[in-house]
Amino acid sequence: MRQSQTPLLKVRGLTKRYPVRTGSLSSTRRWLQAITDVDFDINSGETLGLVGESGCGKTTVGRSVLRLIEPSSGEIFFDGADLRSLRGEALRTVRKNMQIVFQDPYGSLNPRMNVHSIIGEPLRIHEKINGDELDLRVIELLERVGLPEISRFRFPHEFSGGQRQRIGIARAIALNPKLIVCDEAVSALDVSIQAQILNLLRELQEDLGLAYLFISHDLNVVRHGADRVAVMYLGRIVETADTNIIFENPRHPYTKALVAANPVPIPGSRRKRFVLKGEVPSPLTPPKGCAFHPRCSQAMDSCQRDEPLVSNDRLGQIRCHLYTE
Repeated sequence: MRQSQTPLLKVRGLTKRYPVRTGSLSSTRRWLQAITDVDFDINSGETLGLVGESGCGKTTVGRSVLRLIEPSSGEIFFDGADLRSLRGEALRTVRKNMQIVFQDPYGSLNPRMNVHSIIGEPLRIHEKINGDELDLRVIELLERVGLPEISRFRFPHEFSGGQRQRIGIARAIALNPKLIVCDEAVSALDVSIQAQILNLLRELQEDLGLAYLFISHDLNVVRHGADRVAVMYLGRIVETADTNIIFENPRHPYTKALVAANPVPIPGSRRKRFVLKGEVPSPLTPPKGCAFHPRCSQAMDSCQRDEPLVSNDRLGQIRCHLYTE
């Protein structure tokens, strides 16, 4: 549901690396490259799904965009503002429009605070709301996410996982944000509860005009919720395209393997197998050239020498020598 040609969020060259010591007594440092040269846009009201194997850097991207993790380099523009240049009050003001729903509905809520305090905290801090007005806003937010008014007097341990995630979503929408990062927001929930939370997120998007960066390893979840999909491998985005193209006509060999491994929800249906060889390389010692070439059945000599450039065409963006030569 793309509503604007001007991106709400524009990310260019986003990179994050961590220093790693080679031994307990050694002063020698190596660098773990968590994400490298990540580029993507998200329009107002759009959902971009970010997928890939565990450890590929998806969560690092989401938290770097919000500056919960400070990027090593790159540019982040949100609603026209250069986020990396902002400090103090200016950054806090912009952050009202950027929220996150965490993966763990149990660990993301303070067990010593009741629901009223959890949802009301951002309203007290940012909008200086207290008293009866705060009570009414909290009740309204609970109703919007499908929880009864009496819930506000209870503590997180009194709720199920799905209910806790609803509380987290209510907290995230309290300040009427424009963008929400959903970091594996349904992966810890039962399948039936996943569907309820996904429907809730879709309803909120339609009502409030929200944009989502939806991070997930579950391709079926992404397929039914995202407008476009970006596929990550070893810290880089290797393909970005509309959701139907990613699932019906994947082009990058890694994307083909992910889609082929995704379970088919139709009894008796089968997909063409696309088996990967070997293991994911360490981000401490990434391969030269294309990071995927040690596992790729279509690798060429150039894949071992040169890092592929991003190619843009009518189908989307792809980082692969098969489409640049």
